[in-house]
Amino acid sequence: MSSIKVYKPTTNARRKTSVINYKESLTTDKPFKKLLVKKSKTAGRNQSGKITVRHHGGGARKLIRQIDFKRNFPEGFKVLTVEYDPGRTAFISLVSDLQSGVKKYIINSQGIEVDKKYIPSNEIFDGNQVQLKFVPVGTAVSQVEFKPNQGSRLLRSAGTYATVTAKDDGYVTLKLASGEIRKFQENCTCVISRVSNEEHNLVRLGKAGRSRHMGIRPTVRGKVMNPVDHPHGGGEAANSIGMAYPKTPWGKHALGVKTRSKSNLSSKFIVKRRTKK
Repeated sequence: MSSIKVYKPTTNARRKTSVINYKESLTTDKPFKKLLVKKSKTAGRNQSGKITVRHHGGGARKLIRQIDFKRNFPEGFKVLTVEYDPGRTAFISLVSDLQSGVKKYIINSQGIEVDKKYIPSNEIFDGNQVQLKFVPVGTAVSQVEFKPNQGSRLLRSAGTYATVTAKDDGYVTLKLASGEIRKFQENCTCVISRVSNEEHNLVRLGKAGRSRHMGIRPTVRGKVMNPVDHPHGGGEAANSIGMAYPKTPWGKHALGVKTRSKSNLSSKFIVKRRTKK
């Protein structure tokens, strides 16, 4: 059953607007207060007050949940709730350590059940955290570490997963969501199954106000600006940009530019670069 709720077109703003039906997906709407922290807003500005990331600003006030990305539970944990986190697209789960009773938040994976106890093991089932060397080829995994004992760094957003494609000489090869094929150390941990809230990409905001509530400011095309403001600016009516390639507001190449450093030490682990869209 789909968890997407589509509104009736009672107004122009409501037409084609949809949201996640949280009543079907979540078990509570009251977070654990001891794990809440305020998120300070930067509006895309650095310490000098200059804008370094454009189109940021405004947005609703948020209390961010503190997530345990290492999932260090020696005796296992019990899942208490499935909750919403305003700081990420995936759902989160409040769990209790079976040894100490300490409560922590973890990212919820597809297949995790409330009130179920998860004991550390090398078995392959949804929601279990194991080292990559124990995962069979063809299995979908998420929340992958870059380095052992570092905590998950990749595949943490809603619905994302990677596929195990090969194992060789202490490394496990994964095909990532972007199409990139990359090697990881076999001692790095991962979580079986994809991240929860997999229908997040089907949500339609419907109106500009919802983007503003998310802290996203409007984006203005360069070709509708004046020449003094953008290299694409000027001209009459719907003219083309009039140059060999599109540029940024600062005159640099805008498309097809490789931004990865050639001296990056981790390049040796990349078997195949991500596919172009």
